[in-house]
Amino acid sequence: MHLHGFPMWVLQRQNSPPQVADMAVDKSGLLPMDLSLKDTVLVWPGEAVKVAVQFDGIGERQLFPFHCHNLEHEVQGMMI
Repeated sequence: MHLHGFPMWVLQRQNSPPQVADMAVDKSGLLPMDLSLKDTVLVWPGEAVKVAVQFDGIGERQLFPFHCHNLEHEVQGMMI
């Protein structure tokens, strides 16, 4: 998933595939690549990823697009 305009912190990964879970660096399932600010997070099939975004200094009605970079999703209009 990719968020426009603001970085995010990955807080937790759940139900990661075994080969991904084996690379976790702590009990929350974080991977080495999750330890810095991100604008894109790789989410594996069946996996749930919890992220935090700090929206400071913006208006109440500001819109922020986010979307999947899976090409099948992009061309089929599955973007928010």
